[in-house]
Amino acid sequence: MDKWNLFQRFLITENAQISIGDFVINAIIILVLSLILEFTYSRCAKSLSGRKAFGANFFLIAFTTMLIISIVKSSLALSLGLVGALSIVRFRSAIKEPEELAYLFFTIAIGLGMGANQRIVTVVGAIVLLAIIWVRYLTSSKTRKQNLYLTVSSTGQRKPGLENIDFVVRDIFKASKLVRYDETADLIEAAFWIEIKKTDDLQQFKIRLNEINPEIRISFVDNNSF
Repeated sequence: MDKWNLFQRFLITENAQISIGDFVINAIIILVLSLILEFTYSRCAKSLSGRKAFGANFFLIAFTTMLIISIVKSSLALSLGLVGALSIVRFRSAIKEPEELAYLFFTIAIGLGMGANQRIVTVVGAIVLLAIIWVRYLTSSKTRKQNLYLTVSSTGQRKPGLENIDFVVRDIFKASKLVRYDETADLIEAAFWIEIKKTDDLQQFKIRLNEINPEIRISFVDNNSF
């Protein structure tokens, strides 16, 4: 009976008190690291769309992770309850690219480290990973790349088909992704995320499509605004 009472006391006893000062310091470190990671993702990621919107979530994820770890580490009962709570949580948002998942794990790792109050290890590890990302980015891209939102529309009997537009897009640009496509009897409109190495690619793309239909309309918008 004494052993059972001792075990119950072990479950409900708070083994570590949360220091408000340490919590504030960890929150500030997370804010700085999250902003650096967000900037790194917006510049170095290979994703063709939604970089700013996705990167804006890094601080929220890291801070929430730190808050959870800071609370549950004070009690074994809370830790066990967290396992049960997470078992019923389902995330419905699909990860579009593996790179996004890697950055999410990076963000969660920062929150875990700060929640466990392991500042030095977390900061040093984050700096090393960020340095690796930037070195790979700077060494792999000899020319500066730019992401654009491309819209192609055409009317009339001579309007090109989607397969013709997509073929020219893939042939001219380094990377592309079809995000919207509409077609009626008199109109075809397609939108792509594209990545270019030089502005001459845009002119070459326009020339290739004008050979199919001189009246085709083409517009390019900077992807950084999305």
